[in-house]
Amino acid sequence: MSATVAAILKKVGVAIASNKKARQKIGILILSILVGLLMPIAAMLAVFSGHIEFTDDMIQEVIDNLDEDEMDKIQDVQDTLDAIEEAMSDADMHSRYEEAQVLYMFGLYEYQDEDDFVDRLVGCFEEDQTDYELIDEVNDEFDCDLDPVEYLRIITGIRSTTINSFGFMNPDTKNNADLVYWAWEAYNDGWGYVWGTYGLILTQDSFESLCEIYPNNVENHHDFIQENWVGRRTADCAGLIKGYLWFNPETHQIEYGSNGFTDLDADSMYNNSTVNGTIDTIPETPGLGVWHEGHVGIYIGNGYVIQASGTEAGVIKTQLEGSTFTNWFEIHGITYLGEEEDEPEETTEVTVETTVETTETTIETSAETTSAEETEETTNG
Repeated sequence: MSATVAAILKKVGVAIASNKKARQKIGILILSILVGLLMPIAAMLAVFSGHIEFTDDMIQEVIDNLDEDEMDKIQDVQDTLDAIEEAMSDADMHSRYEEAQVLYMFGLYEYQDEDDFVDRLVGCFEEDQTDYELIDEVNDEFDCDLDPVEYLRIITGIRSTTINSFGFMNPDTKNNADLVYWAWEAYNDGWGYVWGTYGLILTQDSFESLCEIYPNNVENHHDFIQENWVGRRTADCAGLIKGYLWFNPETHQIEYGSNGFTDLDADSMYNNSTVNGTIDTIPETPGLGVWHEGHVGIYIGNGYVIQASGTEAGVIKTQLEGSTFTNWFEIHGITYLGEEEDEPEETTEVTVETTVETTETTIETSAETTSAEETEETTNG
């Protein structure tokens, strides 16, 4: 089994494991397609129990049990996945190629030998298209009956646990355009809010550790976080920015304290800035920080802010006008590009081109203090 198939298998596995409703029906379907029901019974049972984790050893175990005919089938899957990625890139939709790959494995595997299968699948994708509209197009094109709700459960799980840096303008620098793209990714992918986090997947172990470290700000919201944010990427307000500063585009991992950026809370971020002003003087520069005491957000342009707002709100987009932000500032460590290099346009559906790592990273971050004025309606710290 090649690296691409293995990567997809891992990502789908994470999505299934993080969504109770998706495990049984979708889990058996995806695994059946990929490994011809050869996955060890213990792994199948793990899908249903919610303890699934697709490791390299597990994938190697599958490979070791494949005969020549089965390897040929896996190679066919690989060839089709490669063709889908290439065709999506040719159609200027590379950032969505994994959506097409999941559709293929989710419900179109039996159609792969039809004439022009890949081109027909790619032709179902359009700009500014909802998931439901996409499934309608696929069902019409292939005369099938895919369930959009089940597809949405898989793809939402994948989006929420992965980071796509394909749209970065200059991944070799930390700049305002890519910070805005990062903010859009967090918003579109439905990142949650958990005090003391900065963009990693919230594992059960890390959640329990945070409950002990921050009893008022995490443990007090235990049931909501357990139900909504465990298994997804989360950040607090300053953590949304720190995650970008610590993101390594080569490894596609957020590496705590990396790139020379220290761990700062919201107020320290503002106090460390050398270019700032009152909110009524904010320039039209996407990627600026916006601040009030104890809280920070990212100005994305055109009068809007993306912020990690509160436990029950998660990462949201709001209007700057009428907000409680009092000041703007250039974020220390961010290079502010010229006006000719604007932020990327909003994307509504984005996936990722990297294997998900679900191992816990040591929690070494300081949480911001968020004012009651900003977060009272979200009952968050």
